[in-house]
Amino acid sequence: MLDILFLPGANVTKILVIEDDQFVRENILELLEAEEFATVGAENGTAGVLLATAEKPDLIICDVMMPELDGFGVLQELRSQEATATIPFIFLTAKADQIDQRQGMELGADDYLTKPFTRADILKAITTRLQKKALLEHQYEQRLDQLRRSIATVLPEELREPITRIIGFSHLLATEVMPPEEFREVAAKLDKSAASLCRLMENFWLYAELEAEATNPHSLSSWQNNHTRNAHELISRIATETAATANRVSDLQLDLRPAHVKMSKLKLTKLVTELVDNAFKFSPPNTTVTITVKVIGSGFELQVTDQGRGMNSEEIAAVGAYMQFSRKLYAQKGSGLGLAIAKRLTELHEGNFAINSIPGIETTVKIILPAA
Repeated sequence: MLDILFLPGANVTKILVIEDDQFVRENILELLEAEEFATVGAENGTAGVLLATAEKPDLIICDVMMPELDGFGVLQELRSQEATATIPFIFLTAKADQIDQRQGMELGADDYLTKPFTRADILKAITTRLQKKALLEHQYEQRLDQLRRSIATVLPEELREPITRIIGFSHLLATEVMPPEEFREVAAKLDKSAASLCRLMENFWLYAELEAEATNPHSLSSWQNNHTRNAHELISRIATETAATANRVSDLQLDLRPAHVKMSKLKLTKLVTELVDNAFKFSPPNTTVTITVKVIGSGFELQVTDQGRGMNSEEIAAVGAYMQFSRKLYAQKGSGLGLAIAKRLTELHEGNFAINSIPGIETTVKIILPAA
């Protein structure tokens, strides 16, 4: 196990104690200072949230029952802020009520201490939570290093094609005298190649971020607490814009029921963009791309169906296996990475991703996410 407690020369661990009982608060602070922790104290929940945001402690100990803002409110507020979402959080409570504990754990609490507690109890709880935090951070860094190495290996090869096109078109514009119509045609191809390169880079880094965040449960909890109201309106706009870009507005069919979904607007936009763009890219003009949205029970269901070349069972299985960067991920010029991003976004929001395809006839991507 990793040793997190104070060591000579090591960075001192800072702990925030939020407790409205002055006697209890001062006793805890004194105990922690004797163990050479840096300490900060707050007399109520509102002050605790402000201190947590300003001080960025390594761990928070918080009473449940407090005036103004109780412990549950403190935890909910801190988990909703990116800067404080991953801080280990231990509740203090005068009772070990199972309902209260479940509520706290659902909000993202890491542990409970029931009053009265001993010095050994609180130090054990702190050590356990800090060790877990250090282990997760270590895994996170290892995963980032692995992704950096993978990107360094694969990215140069993937950049070659769009960069070659950009250089070729730029050379034509710089060296050839051509009529205005031809000039505009070459300039449009240059613009398209530059946009393709930009999107490729963005998708690489997004996929790397998603893979890294998969090891961080607190970040995932923060993601999963976001939601988009009237998601059907956002999906309608994205689908229409994507169809217009592909010059296929007449091929688009929408069947969108009013729905709210537990995913941020930014991430939902990316997910829908990749799915709809993929459907238009790999189906011929004058064939239908159908998008449906509905709510079934507590589930938000999105389906994108096209009448393109389709995927065989091996290709469908490969989308689910894209846990690393690999050359075959991009063998279909972008389709693999877009689907992999959509699938990873779905999984990280506790959703279900499925592809049903009859090659040469029809492909449907179905996503089910928690409804808001």
